[in-house]
Parts: sequence; C-alpha cells; structure tokens
Amino acid sequence: MLVRALGGSLLTVGGSPYRGDLAVYSTDTGVVVVNVVKIDDYLRGVVPLEIGTRSDADSAAAQAQAVTARSYAFIHLSNDASRMYDVTAGELDQVYKGVAAESPVASQAVESTRTLVLKYAGRVVNAPYHSTCGGTTAAASEVWRSADEPFLHPVSDRIPGTNRYYCDIAPRFQWTKTLEASTLNASLLQYLANYAQVPNRVPGTAREITVASRTPSGRVGTLTITTNRGNFVLRGNETRYVLRAPGGEILNSTNFTVETSHAADGSVSRLVIRGTGYGHGVGMCQWGAIGRARAGQDFRTILRAYYPGTTVGSAE
Repeated sequence: MLVRALGGSLLTVGGSPYRGDLAVYSTDTGVVVVNVVKIDDYLRGVVPLEIGTRSDADSAAAQAQAVTARSYAFIHLSNDASRMYDVTAGELDQVYKGVAAESPVASQAVESTRTLVLKYAGRVVNAPYHSTCGGTTAAASEVWRSADEPFLHPVSDRIPGTNRYYCDIAPRFQWTKTLEASTLNASLLQYLANYAQVPNRVPGTAREITVASRTPSGRVGTLTITTNRGNFVLRGNETRYVLRAPGGEILNSTNFTVETSHAADGSVSRLVIRGTGYGHGVGMCQWGAIGRARAGQDFRTILRAYYPGTTVGSAE
C-alpha cells in the first residue's frame, strides 16, 4: 500500500513526521514501513544526526558531510524490484529520523551542495566517515577485512606548524577504559568465540592481553589474548567488539595501548585501555572536518584532504 502526501503535507509514523510518501509492505510477522523520499529530503534528516547540530561556523563541515552522505545514498540505490528499500534508517547505513532531525545549517548544506557527490576516476564512490580519527585516519585494510581503495589511505590530521590536530576538539579525542577481571572474563565468554576459534566457546580466564602488531597509522593490527586455555588472536576492528562490558558500548577505536595488572595466580586482575579517536578511522574525520571548517577551509578542501585523488562533481 502506498500512502501519498498531498499539497506539501507531511506523513507521520509513530508520532514522527516525514517528507515524501510511505510504502507499507505486509510480511509474515507484521508490516514494514518505508519512507519513499527524494535523496536531498532524505539527507536533510541524515546530516544533522551524522555530524551533529552545527553552527554557521561549521557549515563547511556540514557541506562535506552532505556530499559524503549523498555519495553513500547514490551507490546504494537499487533497481531490484524485489527489495523493499535501498537503505535502513539506522547505523547499519546512515542514521535518519526525518523532519524531526532537521536543522537550518544542515538543510542549507544539503541545498548548497545539491547533486554533488564524491568521485574517483569518474565514478561515484563510497565515502566512509567516522567521528574522530585521533591524529591520523586509516586505510580500509587496517580496520576491515577488505581491499584498499586508492583514495582511502592514512591521512594526518595535524595542524601544520603545530603539535595540535584538527580533531583534538572532539570529546573522545583521548579516552581511558578500565575492565576489572570479572567484567573482562565475562566479555571474553560472551564475545570472543564470534571472532576466534574458541573450543566449546569457553575461552577460560585471561592471563595476558598484548598488542601483537600495529598498522601503518598506528592502530592495533592484531591483539593476542592469552587465557588458561590458549592464545586467541583478534584482528583490527574485531578488538572493539570484544574488549567491552557485556552488553555495553563497543570500544571507541582501535588506536589504543593496553596495561594489565595481575593477581597472585597470574590471571589478569585489571585491564586498562588508553586510546585516541572514536570510530573506525577510515575516510573523513568528522571532528577534523569541523576543526578544518573553523580554520577557514571550504568543503571541497576538506574532502580533498580526507579522500586524496577524488573530485566533487554532479551525480546527474
């Protein structure tokens, strides 16, 4: 069933208003409601959630975010009639909450960059982004089990001529996480078997946590977890999903060091993780973009910095 808005009116789902139309699909467990909306109207409900509600001083960062988010939307458009939707409204794709999320700076950013996307060698590209790089961005292969792209490699966020970084204004530029023995071992029991071969899914008691290798940008490449039942190796971004409290937020980033304290029996009594940055670290650093905008850089300069070799052009 298609529910169509007339005369510029808005449709509401669960008390939240949305632009465009609503497609309602029946399934064997209920219904799926899909917002059928023009890309730029969609972006008005995405940009302020992805980069935050910004002031006029940050407008270039919001414009850069609009271009990257539009690029993501374009490459996820599908002609497959069997699919009910192109993207989800959550973190699996881009966070979207319709009109309730819109802000003046973000809407202006979307309008002023209308049709513009990020391109490499003439094609629209996926342009990943994250909150805070912590000093340098990462290549895709440093974090995920994927091949590198020529426009996604480590980029320094250092402000020229200083010891500061464009993103050091971020709330999580530096951080510390402490896991006591009971929490650490409960986390290993719940999560480790999802990323390593753990006999009977019972890893045992932690005896040591060590960074075995680092990536070119300084992030954790591999992490070795030694328990009374053996050694288990995690790679890159996997560490974020294991070194956390059960049911809690994943680790802020893979750019960290570890310090272990031990009990009399040799087991780990406490794990202290000290890190920088927030997010996977690939592509545009959002807080870095905000810092660059406040330093006077326009959105094209910001995008060139984080996606070397790319151009900004029309998707039409």
